[in-house]
Amino acid sequence: MSVPFRLIALIALAIGSAAGVARADESVIDAQMSPVVSGGEVLDPALVATPPVFRWRITKTEWTASDERAYSEFVAAIGNDDCRTVDACLRGPANIYRSSDPKGSYFFADCADLPYALRAYFAWKNGLPFSFASGVAAVGRSRDLRYSRYGNYVFARRDVVTPVEGAFPNARQIFQTLNNTISSAMYRFAPGMTRGEATDFYPVKIAPGSIRPGTVIYDPNGHVAVVYDVDEEGRIRFIDAHPDNSLTRGNYGRRFVRSSPPMGAGFKNWRPLRLVGATQASDGTWVGGRVVAAPDRELADWSDEQFYGNVTPKPKGWQSSLFTYQGKVLDYYDYVRHATAGHDIAYDPIKETRSMVAGLCEDLQYRVQAVDIAIKAEINERPQPGRLPHNIYGTEGDWETYSTPSRDARLKVSFQELHDQVANFLSLHESNASDLVYDGDDLKGDLLKAYQAETAICRVSYHASDGSERVLAFEDIKNRLFDLSFDPYHCVERRWGATSPAELATCGDGATKRAWYAAEARLRNQTDRTYDVRMDFDLGELKGNAPGSGVDAPPAIDVLKLLSAETVSLRN
Repeated sequence: MSVPFRLIALIALAIGSAAGVARADESVIDAQMSPVVSGGEVLDPALVATPPVFRWRITKTEWTASDERAYSEFVAAIGNDDCRTVDACLRGPANIYRSSDPKGSYFFADCADLPYALRAYFAWKNGLPFSFASGVAAVGRSRDLRYSRYGNYVFARRDVVTPVEGAFPNARQIFQTLNNTISSAMYRFAPGMTRGEATDFYPVKIAPGSIRPGTVIYDPNGHVAVVYDVDEEGRIRFIDAHPDNSLTRGNYGRRFVRSSPPMGAGFKNWRPLRLVGATQASDGTWVGGRVVAAPDRELADWSDEQFYGNVTPKPKGWQSSLFTYQGKVLDYYDYVRHATAGHDIAYDPIKETRSMVAGLCEDLQYRVQAVDIAIKAEINERPQPGRLPHNIYGTEGDWETYSTPSRDARLKVSFQELHDQVANFLSLHESNASDLVYDGDDLKGDLLKAYQAETAICRVSYHASDGSERVLAFEDIKNRLFDLSFDPYHCVERRWGATSPAELATCGDGATKRAWYAAEARLRNQTDRTYDVRMDFDLGELKGNAPGSGVDAPPAIDVLKLLSAETVSLRN
């Protein structure tokens, strides 16, 4: 009988936990690993007889340019498929290696695990060496390594090698160890970090070919995505995974924030790996040795421009960074579009607006999946806890799996970005900007028509508590965006922002849950994901507007109102 191949997403982050070590001056995360994975360690006899289907046979000593291209194609194929979970993607037709997977395989990864799962899977199937950071520590003190203010450094690595001839690494155990070890803390490094061991990733120059399928995008607010497509106009598409094992797709934009350099935000590529000191066995596989990661000096596309801009000299503060393209100073996100495309871009406001609305509609459909998973798990049937988690954006357990505060915040930022971008198109048109392509004589009217046409085809449906189907139009969602409950203990009607007595008639929430929903309004108004703020409020503290409990009013997001007004307030 075959053994299910399961990647279990477990993150050991608590200081002093069984998988962690507490030091007086720094927070540390490490993980126990089977000796079969670590080069140079004593092999556990019980692990020598790796089942053939799980053998990781190392047949190549390094990642070549050809391997990197093949990896990009592997990621692109998965991204361009219509699969909706990590398991479905790796077991589906987009994965050309699926036929060699053990029978009954099941794949699981959250956002931080996804890049490692894809990279390790590809390395396993292609006989490539693999190594990863197995222990990171904070630079300075940090309660949670995922959100350390001054970033982290690597103090331990693990190599996937064959210790002795015939004792092949066990791929199943390697993947399990990865998911027991990896968190978003493994991406939080200052550019050019020299302390400790090599990092798994390096910051890349924003340029054609450097940002490619397989490139990782790190949001220092605790989210990780993988690029799967870059089109000729510099639009970057990504896939990302979630604690419920769903896999979603999106367009790169302001939902991925810039931050101070030590936090390591932005685009990263995998360091090329090379197996050294190994000997070739009679079957052609490589035995022993150690895996060496390429240093910064050997990486042609290494760059810290994401953090300091591309103007010399570098600014004293990262917030003063300037990004120029062909002599013109651009907003960072506009710069990414231009520099990734490799040529000047002229924005078609009609096409861009329709594309952004379509992307938002896609995001809404993914939210349907996330809420459905929580409802099917009957989290909403449980009593409301007396306090929120310590931080609603960065937590663990049922709240991490079934709540949606981070997902909802990113959605709100995207709605705000759409509103601001439409206002900017109008401003650029009024100033006769050369980088706007529009041949008509009524941009405001044409934008309104395009917006209405695209939103008209977007519908979201959910099943109410009584099983009846409720259909919401795009404008319905927009109008109730800041009423959508992120709290998994609330009824599905409140999860979708119902406020009318008619729609709420089927909601079974009692007085306590209704009070919590009302008290969480200021948190719903907030678009910034504040991971370093204490949020374990009780109901009384929320009602009293305790510090860190949100903001009084949401930002402007109403594009229809913007385009329907006789006069438009344009941003600079």
